Formats: sequence, structure tokens, C-alpha cells
Amino acid sequence: MTSTADRSRTRNARSQGTPFLQNISLTRKEDWGRFVDAPSRIKPDEASRAQLDGLSDTARRQYNQLRMDWHANLGPFKTPQYKALHADLWTVVDSNLQDGDRVKGGVAVDAYPGLGKTTAVQQFARDFHLEQIAADGPRTASGHERWPVLFTTLTGNTTLRDLNRDMLGFYAHPGSERGTSTQFVRRALDCVLSCETKLFVIDDLHFLRWPSATSIQVSNHFKFIANTFPVTLVFVGVELRNTGLLAEGRSDSSIVAQTARRTTVLGLNKFDVTTQPERATWRSLLTTIEQRLVLAGNGRGMLADVLPDYLYERTSGHIGSLMTLVNRGCARAIRTGEESLSQVLLDTIPLDAAAEDTRPENAAALRSGKLRARMR
Repeated sequence: MTSTADRSRTRNARSQGTPFLQNISLTRKEDWGRFVDAPSRIKPDEASRAQLDGLSDTARRQYNQLRMDWHANLGPFKTPQYKALHADLWTVVDSNLQDGDRVKGGVAVDAYPGLGKTTAVQQFARDFHLEQIAADGPRTASGHERWPVLFTTLTGNTTLRDLNRDMLGFYAHPGSERGTSTQFVRRALDCVLSCETKLFVIDDLHFLRWPSATSIQVSNHFKFIANTFPVTLVFVGVELRNTGLLAEGRSDSSIVAQTARRTTVLGLNKFDVTTQPERATWRSLLTTIEQRLVLAGNGRGMLADVLPDYLYERTSGHIGSLMTLVNRGCARAIRTGEESLSQVLLDTIPLDAAAEDTRPENAAALRSGKLRARMR
């Protein structure tokens, strides 16, 4: 490790900085504020195997914990997909300057699991929050706290009353515990107006399953929110076009049609390796990841040169699966003293069911030459 001062600085960063983000919920304004204001993590100092062997047991445990915290929170990585989504979100939000008597267009980020859609939207909302605070200050002209973003998430049994109460609960309003659904939404509107909220993110919209009386009620309610609240709605979910709020071909098509006309659907794609430029993008991602790893045996090209085919076989280019594999692999490499990522070690790491199900097909395609992730 480089110096005593650097080691002290890293330990202080852990005690004062971001690890407390492990115990937050972004559906509450206090925790949302902690999320947006959290400083960037400081990468732990690198150590050789000899330096690791020279640490006391206590120092070794502390250092290993620092590294595990770091590896568990790598990213977000500004991939081409991430950048494109953010550019489109900024375009929608920047153009939504209509007066309060006009409806603002909404956005639905619709993508398969494991592609990083929630992370990307959270980071966009964070950037939007910080931009608004930098421009207008932490308090409104009336003296209220400014909260540019309202964030909530749905569950499998979210009712209209639950949604309204959750909206109100974000602001820690004392009236979120008792009241009717109508009272909750009126109080929430007061909070939105008083706090000058401009972006409303609804995550896990796919939990709103059709057809059901509750889903129709909530869908109509989103229409009411779009008509009444001066916010841009950002929905996040899986297969929303097919099974969710934007699905077509149902008997309640008039509800869907109006929502669909007001909602721009954006997506996130997995990494493909069909062409040489796509393989170069995959390699670039792996290079960026390996540069951030803190392992005593972390050699140059450990991921990008040695394991590009293997990592694609395991993950099918889904960044969520990839980051899980890398994080778990690093944790095992640290605990076992291996201190590097190899195919032998990573073969011991279980992944999500979808990744494991597609692995045999990917392996066969790689063996036959139909699939190749390695650069030539």
C-alpha cells in the first residue's frame, strides 16, 4: 500500500462516507438526500501479496472489508447504452417546460432484468436533482425544502391508496399515516407544489399486473397525476409493452391508448458481440472494470484479454449478471487468498437463474465459432 497517510484517508472515507448508504431507502426524502449528496467512494490502496502477508490479522480484516465494500459498489459504468438513455431522458425533461395547465409527456424505461435500468434511472434522477439544487438552491422562494425528485416503487399488491400514501410518505408528511386515498393524494400534491418537485420516478411498474380492477384504477390515477401534477413521470419496468401499463390489445384499450400516446418508451440493450466494433465495446467495459479492481494478483488484461469469451458465456452481455459475477468472484478471491479472477475460480460462483439457463447455449456457440467475444 502506498503510504500511512493514504491508508488513514481510505479508512476515514469508509467511516465518514458512503458505506452508510447500505442502510437507506430511496423512497424517503432523507435517504434520497443522502444518496444524491454522498461523496464518491475512494478506491482502497493496492497491496502486493507480500504487503498483505505483513498485515496483522485485524488490519487484514479491515483492509479486506474495505475492498469488499468497494467491489460491491463498482460503477455505475457509463456504457454506450447508459449514455444514450441519459441523453434521451434529458431531451424529454428539458423539453417539458409546459405551463401547469398543459400535460407533460412521460417516459417508460422498458428493459429486461439485469440490464441496469433502475441504476441508470436513479443516476439520472440524482444528476437532475443536483442540477436543480445548483441552479435554484436548496429552498424555494417560499422557504420550503426543495425536492426536485419524487421516487417510489410498486409492489405486487400496490393499491391506489398505497400509491398515494407512498407518495406522501416520501416527503415525511405527518398526514401519511391516517387518511383516505383522496386525502393522501391532495396532501401529496401540496408537497409536490411546495417542494417544487419536477420529476416523479415510479420503479417496478411491471408489478402492476393486468387485467385487474386495481391495475385499471392505478393506471387511471397515473393519468390524473399527469394531468394535475406539474411533473415528468418516469416509469421503470420489465416488458411494459407486453404485460404492463403500455400493453396493447386489451378490452380497456382506451385507457392504454391515452397513456401510450403520452409516454415515450426508452430501452436498454445488452452487450452484443456480433461485430468487431461490438467486441471492442465489450472489451472496453471489461478493461474499465479490471482497472477498478483491488486484488493483489490483478494483472493487466485479466478480464479483457484472458476471459472475454468466458464472461460472455456466463452473462450473455447482461451488465447486471456481469457485475454480480465480478463482485462475488472478488469476494471469494479475497477470502480464499487467491487474489485474482480466473476461470477456475469464477466457475465456482453461482449466478442468477437466467444467466445459468443461457450458459450452455452460449458455450456451444463459442465452441462452434458462431459466437466470439474476443478481439482479433
